[in-house]
Amino acid sequence: MRILELPAPLHPLIALVDYQKVPVEIFPKRQRISLDFYKISFKPSFRGQIKYGQDYYDFEEGGLAFLKPKQIVLPPEDVQSYEGVALYFHPDFIRNYPLGSRMNAYGFFSYDVSEALFLSAKEKEIIAGLFDVIAGELDTNIDAFSQDVLVSQIELLLNYSNRFYNRQFITRKAVNHDIITAMDRLLSRYFEEENSLKNGLPSVKYISAELKLSQRYLSDMLSSLTGMNTQQYIQNTVIEKAKEKLSSTKLSVSEIAYELGFEHSQSFSKLFKTKTNVSPLEFRKLFS
Repeated sequence: MRILELPAPLHPLIALVDYQKVPVEIFPKRQRISLDFYKISFKPSFRGQIKYGQDYYDFEEGGLAFLKPKQIVLPPEDVQSYEGVALYFHPDFIRNYPLGSRMNAYGFFSYDVSEALFLSAKEKEIIAGLFDVIAGELDTNIDAFSQDVLVSQIELLLNYSNRFYNRQFITRKAVNHDIITAMDRLLSRYFEEENSLKNGLPSVKYISAELKLSQRYLSDMLSSLTGMNTQQYIQNTVIEKAKEKLSSTKLSVSEIAYELGFEHSQSFSKLFKTKTNVSPLEFRKLFS
C-alpha cells in the first residue's frame, strides 16, 4: 500500500486495491517486486492483450489472475494494465484456518500470468459480487467475526475459481487440443531425434518449457481433458513407443530401454508391466 501511496488498510494482513483510485504516475515501472502476499486480480471489462512482465494477460472480456507469495513480478509499463481491482492477503491471515493448509490445492496460483481465468458474463457477476462482499467487510470496523467472514469469502472465491478454470479447460477445447497435438509432436520428435539417448526420458519441466506453459497449468489441463497428468501422459507415450519397438524390431528389452532413455532396464520393465499388466517379453510373444 505504501508503494501505491494508499491509506493503510484497517487490517494489516489483507487489503483490496481499486486501481481507479490510484494516480497513474504512482505505478512502479521497471522495478522487480517480490510480494509477501497472495494476490487475486480481477479485471471485469478489459478487452485485448496487455503485457505483464515477460508475459501477457489475455483477457478477452475480463478475468482473474493469481500470484502467490515470493513470486517475482515485473510491473507493466502500460498503465492500462492496472485496470480493475486486486485482493492481497498474507499467508498469516489464513494460517490458523483449514484454508491455510489447503492453498496448494489451488493450482492456479502456480500458473503463469498468461494462463489467466477467462470469465463469462454470469461468472463475472458472481466474482464481482464476492469482491463487493469482501470490500464491504473491509470497510467495516474489525470485530471478533471479521477474520472468519473474510476467510470464508476468500475460500468461496477460490472454490468458484476452481470451478471456472475447469469449465475453461472444457470450453476452450480447440485451443487445448492444439496444445495436446503440439505435445504429441514434441514427444515424437524427441524420440525420433534420439534426444532420449543423450538426455534420458523427457521430463515434465522440459515439455512445459517447450510448450511455453507452466507445469501446473499443463498438468491440470491434461487431467481435465485426458484424465492423466503430464507425467502420466509422457509415460503412456513412452509405453506406446516401447510397444512399437517390441512388436516390430528384434532389439532386446535392455536395448529398447536404453533407446527410450531409461538408465536401468529393470525400471523400464516395471513401468511397462504397471501400464500393460504384462512384461515386455510377454508382450513381444503376442507378435511372434
